[in-house]
Amino acid sequence: MRKKHHHKKKPGTFKKWTGKLHLWFGLGIGFLIFIISITGALYVFKDEIENITRKDVIYHNEQNIDQKQILPIRVLEKALVEQVKEKYPVHWVNIPIDKKMSYLFYWYEHNPKGWNYFNEFPIYKVAYVNPYNGKVLRTYDEKNGFFQIVKMIHWSYLLKQEWGTYLVGIPVIIFVIMLISGIILWWPKNKAARKQRFAFKWKNVKNWKRKNYDLHNVLGFYASIFALIFSLTGLFYAFFVVQAAFYFIFSGGKTVYPDFSSIKTKAPIELRTEGTLDKISNTVKAKYPDSYGFSIDLGHEHMDDHEHPNFEVYVKHLSYSYHKSSSLIFDENSGELLHTHDMKDKNFGEKTVGANYDIHVGSILGLPTKIIAFIVSLICASLPVTGFMIWWGRRKKKTIKTT
Repeated sequence: MRKKHHHKKKPGTFKKWTGKLHLWFGLGIGFLIFIISITGALYVFKDEIENITRKDVIYHNEQNIDQKQILPIRVLEKALVEQVKEKYPVHWVNIPIDKKMSYLFYWYEHNPKGWNYFNEFPIYKVAYVNPYNGKVLRTYDEKNGFFQIVKMIHWSYLLKQEWGTYLVGIPVIIFVIMLISGIILWWPKNKAARKQRFAFKWKNVKNWKRKNYDLHNVLGFYASIFALIFSLTGLFYAFFVVQAAFYFIFSGGKTVYPDFSSIKTKAPIELRTEGTLDKISNTVKAKYPDSYGFSIDLGHEHMDDHEHPNFEVYVKHLSYSYHKSSSLIFDENSGELLHTHDMKDKNFGEKTVGANYDIHVGSILGLPTKIIAFIVSLICASLPVTGFMIWWGRRKKKTIKTT
């Protein structure tokens, strides 16, 4: 009896055009997605690596600190300026709650006329300072540092932020479409096919094309949900409409973000003294003794200087993440606390917006989510490569058949 030959069923019109769309998009933006993904992977462990390489200056190692007083902020600033001859004014200071840690003073200037990253930011520099004697332990040129360059390639391809972020955002939108179309193409028709697509079946497989195909499909499937999350949280920074949508959805339909610009300095400027910033600092330390640290703007004019609605101090509660934070508004002349906005005061939309960065870089739950972000970013970087190899293999096969 003659055996029947089972011909492979041709895909339906929908899957056929989904496949073509997936291919065209992949060939069009594959290289850009590789760049975005690989730089994302490289950036994930920035803090962990810098905590090791900068350990000797993160902690100032001053002895008998219980018997010593921290110098006033303006005194530290003057000592810093004398030691580091810089033409730009110091922008802000990061003050840790842990008395064993150094103060971080930042120079940061933004030139709106610059057309690329290096022109747009004339300086981005940090100095680690011993707060007990004002000694500069070390300075770092963050602008030209490895992780900052990696971040800005990821952020805007080192182009002007104003439009460079769009050039990153558009391929990511297409990548989101590709993730969805990839799931449609991967989706098995029956139970038997489903078993084959959840794992690598390489026991008796020697063909590299089959292995490459499985790498693209199986890894792509497992990474797709996380890749979608990382893509959407990245689009948050490229398009305001995404920010607005996030807030609208997670706040339960609110369209207006909380605005505290009406809370302003009222005390006369005559009340401002050299100790005003220290009064503000002491208030924050007393109010949040268990936080990680906070930032204070030193109040100088800058290249892109704009009117600040009020004097706000940002408090970071965790060392590894930014999503738990508080904002305090002070009278910049008298140093009086005017308003406090803690986590308990924020609606879920505010909390979601505040957590977006941590979700995007994988720091939301510390090291475990960073490992996930690193692995998923590497897989996303591999997808354009394995996808191209699938296409090239099929193209080569067709060429051989026609000759």
